[in-house]
Amino acid sequence: MTTDTAVAPTRTPVKETPFTHSILEVLDQLRKSGPMQTIVFPPYPELLRRLQEALAEEEPDLNEVSRIASSDVAMSMALMKAANSPLYAVGQPVQTIGQAMNILGLDNTAAVMTGFLAQRAVKISSAQLARFWERATKRAVAMAFMARKMPGMSTDIAYTFGLFSHIGIAVMAQSIKGYTGTLVEALARIDRSFVETENANHRTDHAVVGALVARTWRMHPQVVASIRLHHDLSSLGDSMIDSEVQTLLAAGLVADQLMREHEGIASDADWVKYSQPALDWLQISLDDLAHWRDELNELLASI
Repeated sequence: MTTDTAVAPTRTPVKETPFTHSILEVLDQLRKSGPMQTIVFPPYPELLRRLQEALAEEEPDLNEVSRIASSDVAMSMALMKAANSPLYAVGQPVQTIGQAMNILGLDNTAAVMTGFLAQRAVKISSAQLARFWERATKRAVAMAFMARKMPGMSTDIAYTFGLFSHIGIAVMAQSIKGYTGTLVEALARIDRSFVETENANHRTDHAVVGALVARTWRMHPQVVASIRLHHDLSSLGDSMIDSEVQTLLAAGLVADQLMREHEGIASDADWVKYSQPALDWLQISLDDLAHWRDELNELLASI
């Protein structure tokens, strides 16, 4: 299937910075450590490998991307649904894969496809996590929404980080006996953080496991690093950390808060402690946040 009038853009190769390289090196070492031997990591999806190879070319093969998208009816539907959503819709409803790719753009098309493949690869069996992918999608949409408000922030990287930031929770729930009990404990305790409770019980946490999933699936280094650090918000403002990673961390905190407000859930400890540093880093005010909340509610309600 062709992509109608889509033209393949020239892409800049993904490069690791010294900071992201150091994160990846540490993750590779942790993957060999004791706690990780009990965790079953979801296999790297073959269609995702093909998609990433098609995108890695200096001039990406749009026909190959379209073939991958069209190889699965449900994935095709997911792309058209995304293109017709309030976040991207521009007029007449999208009716073909080619039209969807043109509306979304190549990077956002890849992000939606990656999310679809992730949901297929990581099945949720725990009743406590029944809404896991719904909430992950809401977080991803909130991140993409914010990226469109802030010049220089990549929409597809923001979406992917939002979708995968808590993937480690789903993977640990599948692999570690007693982890669902840890979830209940971690949410209830006020004397220590969520990840501190995970580490006390299992010698690792969902930020590490999630980053390893993203590393195994060859995601953008900024996404991997941000997943690893998304509960280490004291790092905001650290000159040693890439500014793009800090922006993802700050935006992720704001996205979580906007999602909580939409669902009528109280703010978490991270927001109470780090909201001002996050807003300062993003250079947005509480008034900006109020306007974004009103706009975002329609998008989140559609999920």
